[in-house]
Amino acid sequence: MNNLKWINILKGFAMGTSDLVPGVSGGTIALLLGIYDKFISSMSGLFSKRFWTSFKFLLPILIGMIIAISILSNLFNYLLSNHIIPTMFFFTGLIIGIIPYLLYISNFKQTFELKHYLMVFIGIAIIVIFTLLNHGDKHSGETLSLSFGLIIKYYLAGICASSAMLLPGISGAFMLLVFGAYGNIMFALSELVQLNFKTLPIIFIIGFGILTEFMISSRLIQYFLQHHIIMTLALIIGFVIGSLYAIFPGIPTNSFQWLISSLTLITGFIVSYILGKITARNENKSI
Repeated sequence: MNNLKWINILKGFAMGTSDLVPGVSGGTIALLLGIYDKFISSMSGLFSKRFWTSFKFLLPILIGMIIAISILSNLFNYLLSNHIIPTMFFFTGLIIGIIPYLLYISNFKQTFELKHYLMVFIGIAIIVIFTLLNHGDKHSGETLSLSFGLIIKYYLAGICASSAMLLPGISGAFMLLVFGAYGNIMFALSELVQLNFKTLPIIFIIGFGILTEFMISSRLIQYFLQHHIIMTLALIIGFVIGSLYAIFPGIPTNSFQWLISSLTLITGFIVSYILGKITARNENKSI
């Protein structure tokens, strides 16, 4: 149909779902589905003479992402509001499980030098510092109030989230967590789905930050992944390791919560570890 690949709606749904989850990157899902290079190229093509071709490729993906966010935002808001510790342990498992994949694609035993390990440390430090600056707010939710400081914070969170959405290994939702905006954004999305338009200012600010950075980051990421891939992957690995500190929800308070949290941690690890294995296998077949 006019070169529109509507099967990409399903791929967009998978990417949208992953971008709601701290720990699983939409970029990783795009890699798994074999559309990552085309996706990044099309994002940068939106701001060039290739606009129409890029738009036709991205439109079904965008539709799928919107459907995923509309359906699942209520679920994530409920889990964060009522079962935050087991939910965050699931996210922790997802993050731990993706680390072997990142080490694999970087071939770190053969490629890493001192500068790369230093870059990993810098990535960890950046995330820890951001987390400390937002201490006490990283899992907040259910507030629609805005101040000038929050407007700036949400805008910057949108900028960082958009870059993360495009990178394999680090999710946009994770960056919202680091900025202490994830809970509020999930709440705002779930309210908007229920036609509570009071949440529009928050979503607009985040969306404007995302759009602003998309104009820049798609080209920038494409450049660094092509010309400085090992250094870029080292930084991503640092971000992912540092995120374990950022999302740690605290110690379970009773034996039942320990049991559930352990199960969600293991489940999250298995999901992302298998995802990484499948992605790596597909990459090997394409070589």
